[in-house]
Amino acid sequence: MVVMENKASSSNFIKNIVSDDLQSGKVAEIVTRFPPEPNGYLHIGHAKSITLNFELADEFKGKTNLRFDDTNPVKEDTEYVEAIQEDVRWLGFEWDDLRFASDYFEEMYQRAVLLIQKGKAYVDDLSAEQMREMRGTLTQPGQNSPHRDRGVEENLDLFARMRAGEFKDGERVLRAKIDMASPNINLRDPALYRIAHAHHHRTGNAWCIYPMYDYAHPIGDAIEGVTHSICTLEFEDHRPLYDWVIEECEMADKPHQYEFARLNVTNTIMSKRYLKMLVDKGVVESWDDPRMPTISGLRRKGFTPEALRAFCREIGVSRAYSVVDERMLEFFIREDLKLKAPRTMAVLQPLKVVITNYPEGQSELLDAENNAENEAMGIRQIPFSREIYIEQDDFMENPPSKYFRLFPGNEVRLKNAYFIKCEEVVKDANGNVVELRCTYDPETKSGSGFTGRKVKGTIHWVDASQAVPAEFRLFEPLLLDEEGDSDKEFLDRINPESLTTLQGFVEPNMKEAKGQDKFQFFRHGYFNVDPKHTSPELVVFNRVVSLKSSFDPKA
Repeated sequence: MVVMENKASSSNFIKNIVSDDLQSGKVAEIVTRFPPEPNGYLHIGHAKSITLNFELADEFKGKTNLRFDDTNPVKEDTEYVEAIQEDVRWLGFEWDDLRFASDYFEEMYQRAVLLIQKGKAYVDDLSAEQMREMRGTLTQPGQNSPHRDRGVEENLDLFARMRAGEFKDGERVLRAKIDMASPNINLRDPALYRIAHAHHHRTGNAWCIYPMYDYAHPIGDAIEGVTHSICTLEFEDHRPLYDWVIEECEMADKPHQYEFARLNVTNTIMSKRYLKMLVDKGVVESWDDPRMPTISGLRRKGFTPEALRAFCREIGVSRAYSVVDERMLEFFIREDLKLKAPRTMAVLQPLKVVITNYPEGQSELLDAENNAENEAMGIRQIPFSREIYIEQDDFMENPPSKYFRLFPGNEVRLKNAYFIKCEEVVKDANGNVVELRCTYDPETKSGSGFTGRKVKGTIHWVDASQAVPAEFRLFEPLLLDEEGDSDKEFLDRINPESLTTLQGFVEPNMKEAKGQDKFQFFRHGYFNVDPKHTSPELVVFNRVVSLKSSFDPKA
């Protein structure tokens, strides 16, 4: 059921409950489910829930279903269904059964008929606004609807006519008859069915009434034999209604709901509504924009499933509200890539260097390790000739003290190559430095055993004659603050400098790089080949994460 690396088992309160239930015989087999609504793309908060549900069932040799909560046809689409399945599989999980709430529409309808027959539900003519006005507050009880005491036969007739399509959207709803004075507002005669004349992505136009989440969800769990219905803490107050539906609908299996704290990450948007706004308003390119916290966005940026799973395990499962530092997520992708990613050189902001004493027309191949921490990755050969590119930041005409890179009269080492010394600076008409003229010392070739003078600076470079043009996309957080899903004017909080695009060069051996290939660029960080925009003419790289951080996950 789970395809993944070995993992350390750590305890949490839900795992303890499952263990006790199995040992006591309360359940014979654990059954969990991941129940997303197909109205958007999954984000990193969903990754925590996916990992919890699938790994919990896997550890106790149970099963996990993927069930789509497709009860709102106005917002749902097969695009989201397919994207969610891709995300779950990419994370490394495979469900036992693929289910849809729409699979159970007929049974849900018949269970609603049963509630009416028992006097536990009624058809109400009040509008949504009127129902809100009569619901009461946390300190004041609600008021009964004038339609609450309709007889069973009239309710059955009206509900059948709702199904038949006789009424307009919002004209009537089916409500549970519980207690309008309950201190739990969720029990104040909640709506069970609403009218929506909308095309459903699976059932087409077969239905024009659709069950509400709080009604459909427990019935789906019961039908599938779910033993532990795990959700986030915002549903804790809904649990009494969950239990009421299971009991009053006379479901044979009686699952139990357990809640844990949702994932909150600094500078990260976790609201699907806000994420959709970013896409709809063109703030980001799409749902899989590398700046988005969606699983598809993280994948395109260059995150690995191994890193996300490790992150989800590390943050743990509890009922206490907390906010996770985004640097913790970055820590795990560095840890995952440091032994996997080939190390190579890229120049993001090129400055041309002409080595005046290197023979014109000559070229040589130099050996370079692919990953100094993983010898199994071997070596590669990189070309070197008279003209190269270095980073603009690696040269200063008037440097401060303790600047050890290139400046007039100073000598540095070119990584995997030779010492070079800056002899002349060439500027354009505006005074901008456009070229450096340097000399090299042929005795200082890397690996030659040269033991003469020392230099304090080492810079990276690419050979100008064979360099491959590349685009580099550098990202910063989308949010300017750390207030998560704040009530501030949302778009005012968006970072206008969340994306920087640079044009530079990479080594020639990267010309064949393909989407999702990952590399560590010397001094710049870890980069991923963008699968959407890379073409035979231009390789596009997304920076996954910088090389270093002071963050300590154990601190």
